[in-house]
Amino acid sequence: MTEQGRTTSFITRDEKWGAHNYHPLPVVISEAEGASVTDVDGNQYLDFLSGYSALNFGHRHPALVAAAREQLDRLTLTSRAFHNDQFGLFCEELAELTGTEMVLTMNTGAEAVESAIKVARKWAYEVKGVGFDAAEIIVASNNFHGRTTTIVSFSDDAAAHDNYGPFTPGFITVPFGDLDAVRAAVGPNTAAILMEPIQGEAGVIVPPAGFFAGVRALCDEQNVLMISDEIQSGLARTGTVFALDHDEVRADLYTLGKALGGGIIPVSAVVGRADVLGVLKPGQHGSTFGGYPMACAVGRAVVGLLSTGEFQQRSTELGGYLHERLNGLVGKGIAEVRGRGLWAGVDIDPAARTGREVSMSLRDQGILCKETHQRTLRMAPPLVITRDEIDHAVDALAEAVN
Repeated sequence: MTEQGRTTSFITRDEKWGAHNYHPLPVVISEAEGASVTDVDGNQYLDFLSGYSALNFGHRHPALVAAAREQLDRLTLTSRAFHNDQFGLFCEELAELTGTEMVLTMNTGAEAVESAIKVARKWAYEVKGVGFDAAEIIVASNNFHGRTTTIVSFSDDAAAHDNYGPFTPGFITVPFGDLDAVRAAVGPNTAAILMEPIQGEAGVIVPPAGFFAGVRALCDEQNVLMISDEIQSGLARTGTVFALDHDEVRADLYTLGKALGGGIIPVSAVVGRADVLGVLKPGQHGSTFGGYPMACAVGRAVVGLLSTGEFQQRSTELGGYLHERLNGLVGKGIAEVRGRGLWAGVDIDPAARTGREVSMSLRDQGILCKETHQRTLRMAPPLVITRDEIDHAVDALAEAVN
């Protein structure tokens, strides 16, 4: 498969009229179903990125498409100025799935994180008794929570951070996985500890065993909120509803997004304790599209798919197989493999090729994957992937790194 025909004309138009943000691979997708996509020149590929986990259920899952179409024929938007017949059902069903007490609906993952930050600060002032404008939130190095101004204020990724200041104060950064550093950073003004249970953009970094159990104990001891950003890691990606479930730990608040919209529309939420989310009173927070009927209908269908446990089981079983195959490449062009479930960070041997070169080679073999931080591939196929398709992708990777 090569870059050809209509592909070049589409990319030329993108480059002329679209402002730069991502650095996409030179492939132009026009159709998709399940784990497969087709480009404008008719070439077919396996999707091993899943829209950064937004497509956990594959492209155009029939149950999700049906829910969207049915709602499209009934009601699309009311704004939150009025109630709609889908909102309360979505919140109830999502809370039951996640074992939480209250749901704050938003649209994008970054909005969910921003909302969690606002709630944590408001709780610190009104419940904990932190002094005016003194609230602090502890975050991890190499984090990725979104690209809004407040969020990039505590990013240490130069590409996301530099030249966007002045920045929002009130954040303390500690090394990810270093419990002693977290303990040293907690003080009387600490409102919350906000972290990803597995760092996605950093390269699918799994923390040391016991780290989050220690964070939970520290939060309980110091009256600090624990916020788990599950936007990439949640909703069956790692084999459980929350990636934090692997640590047998419960957070006070969770942020959800990406897969919550089923790859159809942006849907996000903050879920957690009612006494924490309850600090928001009518008129103090909002979103025109947050919790709109289309979002709730699709979100309910997503919850329905997860409620059977099928996708959690697929991620666990097929994820184990994926990691077994990938670990077989260590020392053969691959330096290290990390992750859980159907989510893997694959470090390419420095003596081999760059992540971009390997991504291009995989594309030419019909596999779509993407590098992060020069020499790491993130592999996150849809949870509808098959063993044979995993074999095809890993065999292609073996060829690409050699």
